[in-house]
Amino acid sequence: MKLVSPPRTDDTLDLVTIGEAMAMFVAREYGDLAEVEHFIKRIAGAELNVATGIARLGLRAGWVSRVGNDAFGRYVLNCLEKEGIDHRQVTVDSGYATGFQIKSLEKNGIDPIVQYFRKNSAASHLSVADFSADYFLRARHLHLTGVAAALSPEVLALCHHAADAALAAGRTLSFDPNLRPVLWPDTPTMVETLNALAFKADLVLPGLQEGKLLTGHDAPQAIADFYLEQGVKAVVIKLGPQGAWFKSASGEQATIPGFPVAHVVDTVGAGDGFAVGVLSALLEGKAPGDALRRGNLIGSLAVQVQGDSEGLPNREQLAAHEQEEIS
Repeated sequence: MKLVSPPRTDDTLDLVTIGEAMAMFVAREYGDLAEVEHFIKRIAGAELNVATGIARLGLRAGWVSRVGNDAFGRYVLNCLEKEGIDHRQVTVDSGYATGFQIKSLEKNGIDPIVQYFRKNSAASHLSVADFSADYFLRARHLHLTGVAAALSPEVLALCHHAADAALAAGRTLSFDPNLRPVLWPDTPTMVETLNALAFKADLVLPGLQEGKLLTGHDAPQAIADFYLEQGVKAVVIKLGPQGAWFKSASGEQATIPGFPVAHVVDTVGAGDGFAVGVLSALLEGKAPGDALRRGNLIGSLAVQVQGDSEGLPNREQLAAHEQEEIS
């Protein structure tokens, strides 16, 4: 399981992705969101989380989207600049607003309640017109998720167009289902649509429950085989605290145990952190087991802080955590 792609040049991006970023207001108090009076402003977006994590590790990440000509849009652009994410293909759209969300604060590692205000957002108006072959094909790897695919038929068409162009040019493609059932009209539509995109990928990264829903199979082996039989080269299944399991088209497979976490603060973003670890390691040419181990480590860091990307480490922090695990 390797991401074989063109070598780096001075203008190469290691990874490019497509998605929506939103301003996020995280409750500072426990209880019903209707009663909470104090919030912390953060940024949210599955694909942006991955781009952020990749950039913090010193790799070159590009992010393609639309934001509104408003305060939230400026906030997103400022965050991109701060993180060093290439945003040449981010359009400021005066016709539509930037979305936002509010998230509850929960005890004992319970999944927070998230309420979205993103309907008809600027990012939902992405389309094939936003595709630039010069930009996308300067990237060694394309990462897509089921969140962007759910935003609108036009964004879905852009995802397919970018995937087809990347694969035709010899680039590699990963797909994280990242299921958001609330964004779909019904479950069968979600399953059929996302599997059509997943079948194009070199690497598919479902959680175990996502894999069960998307394939109708319960066991990791059967879930993996479902995608491998469609031409996918490798499947990584996230097992939560238990770690991760993978199988490649060549038959290579292994379970990599997770890292224990004494106190879970916020589970949102753990899967994106896992993807950061796996993809960054594979882009660096590391072996599958090492890639999953890094994915498990970064996923465990993500759940120990409040916020979707606040736990994603830079290169020095990652090295320190890896050294702690060795010692």
